[in-house]
Amino acid sequence: MPDTVTLPQAARADAAAGPATEHFDVVIVGAGISGIGAAYHLATQRPGTSFVILEAQESFGGTWLTHRYPGIRSDSDLYTFGYRFKPWTSAPIATAAEIRTYMGEVIRDNDLERHIRYGHKIAAARWSSTDNQWTLEAVRADTGETVRISASFLWMCQGYYRHDEGYTPQWPGMESFQGRIVHPQTWPQDLDYKGKKVVVIGSGATAATLVPAIAEDVEHVIMLQRTPTYFIPARNANQLADTLRELQIDETWIHEIVRRKIIYDQAVFTRRAFEEPDVVKKELLAGVRAHLGPDYDVDKHFTPSYRPWRQRIAYVPDGDLFKGVRSGKASVVTDEIERFTAKGILLKSGQELEADIVVSATGFHLNVLGDIDFAIDGKPLVFSDTVTYRGMMFTGVPNMAWVFGYFRASWTLRADLVGDFVCRLLAHMKEKGARRVEVALRPEDKDMKLLSWIDTENFNPGYILRGMHLLPKRGEKPEWQHTQDYWGEKDIFPTIDLDDAAFVYR
Repeated sequence: MPDTVTLPQAARADAAAGPATEHFDVVIVGAGISGIGAAYHLATQRPGTSFVILEAQESFGGTWLTHRYPGIRSDSDLYTFGYRFKPWTSAPIATAAEIRTYMGEVIRDNDLERHIRYGHKIAAARWSSTDNQWTLEAVRADTGETVRISASFLWMCQGYYRHDEGYTPQWPGMESFQGRIVHPQTWPQDLDYKGKKVVVIGSGATAATLVPAIAEDVEHVIMLQRTPTYFIPARNANQLADTLRELQIDETWIHEIVRRKIIYDQAVFTRRAFEEPDVVKKELLAGVRAHLGPDYDVDKHFTPSYRPWRQRIAYVPDGDLFKGVRSGKASVVTDEIERFTAKGILLKSGQELEADIVVSATGFHLNVLGDIDFAIDGKPLVFSDTVTYRGMMFTGVPNMAWVFGYFRASWTLRADLVGDFVCRLLAHMKEKGARRVEVALRPEDKDMKLLSWIDTENFNPGYILRGMHLLPKRGEKPEWQHTQDYWGEKDIFPTIDLDDAAFVYR
């Protein structure tokens, strides 16, 4: 593969305009699971393409670098959360350290490190129709200097939430609390919770991970939830994978076979959640009862008011959350917060929970374009005014693709699909001699009703509801939507007609 920078282009500088500008065919934003996957696809499917990955943090990993709270692990199995091209060989639910090791092997084995620039936080992105390119301004963390990079194509792989600050509601009386309030996303490495009373506010995957991770070390930990969440307790192993290994099947084959089986099972489960939600609900709750016993109030503490899959279902490997509850080291309280007190939290029921430490596992801030100041031909980009094309391109935004994964299946499944699509699009542009592509509503779409990004009756987690005003619109037709249907998109994406009228080339 040639060097990433074409020297005559990289040397271009306009003294009056400030720093020199390096040029790349593609800029990938973010070195998380999506960005490293994008780099692999570019390197293997579009050899000779010059590209750079700009990452704001000090290393690769994204979510798996940001989150450093005790027990941090995946809530998707690594046979599907892992890349399709890199076999996963360990337990299905993995720690953050294991995931970063896996990603590091992808980087090393495919010579991707030389393409990554860490500590480069992008402040602005400007599209010029005169030059048919993006110009990015990034600030280097080590020197504070601004660097300028231009790109023919921009691949947004920065994720969907703000990494430097989690979401914590402002409850009355927080300033009077004499203990410590922390958010898992910015977990203090000096936090001593041993022998302390801890309250973890939240009921999602973070809370379900954190509570069992600290239960043995604290005096007591309470998972305080306003409403329950669905959980799937299961052994952290894959029987099919174990059997195939006993038969000494090649790991590449094992990865593909197990991956297909999991995807098939997920499709069946998702369909059943819509077609027979009461049956699925009963099955999920039976799994919880099997761990907690017949005397535990599962109806109150583990029975959501919504049907399965309207919010993400958290996987509990080996039932560790329930083991903590059963042992008495952890407990669950379902109530609403009235206010904080000096000693802890007063609930609306009148009960007061004493705490030395309160952990607000309450989600994150949706951040759709990395807090980057975007402008197109001098006009600020209002992302919410655009219409999405299959959740990866947007009307009026040239030469840009965005990776936003699945809620009901592993994020990386969609990252791989988008990777194939972008590489095919870049090849098609080269064949046509086009320097610019954008999506646009076709004449037959002019009367199409525009709706919010996602149907809240279908899926409605808090972070989406809080940030819906930031997201693009969707149309009534499938090509103008971001669906959660991997099982349909895996067949549709490879056959997208790049000469359809929705694609406008110049």
